[in-house]
Amino acid sequence: MATILVIEDNPANMKLASLLLRHAGHAVLCAVDAESGLTMARTERPDLILMDIQLPGMDGLAATALLKQDPATGAIPVIALTAMAMKEDREKSESAGCDAYIAKPLRYQELFAAIDALLPQGAAA
Repeated sequence: MATILVIEDNPANMKLASLLLRHAGHAVLCAVDAESGLTMARTERPDLILMDIQLPGMDGLAATALLKQDPATGAIPVIALTAMAMKEDREKSESAGCDAYIAKPLRYQELFAAIDALLPQGAAA
């Protein structure tokens, strides 16, 4: 079981991600904007972060860049979630430091495959 922080401002997407993750046996932390997500990441030290790219205020790419620059949170894998699945968006998410990229709507097989690939063996089960 892993602790996964979901940073997502859309209530329906948050509910879906939380439901899928809990069903898979993970503990879920929720933040509705980048600022509260950054605070939660620093205090809770989750095993993985699902980061919506389009957030109110600071966007998910800026938040990811801040997480990756911070020695306390830099090693936490970040999966970018976005409704805009263009080639440039994938490149932008990678250059911001995202470890994986998933287009919305969420498909649970793709989500779990990305999580399993990024979590240390044993934590994903």
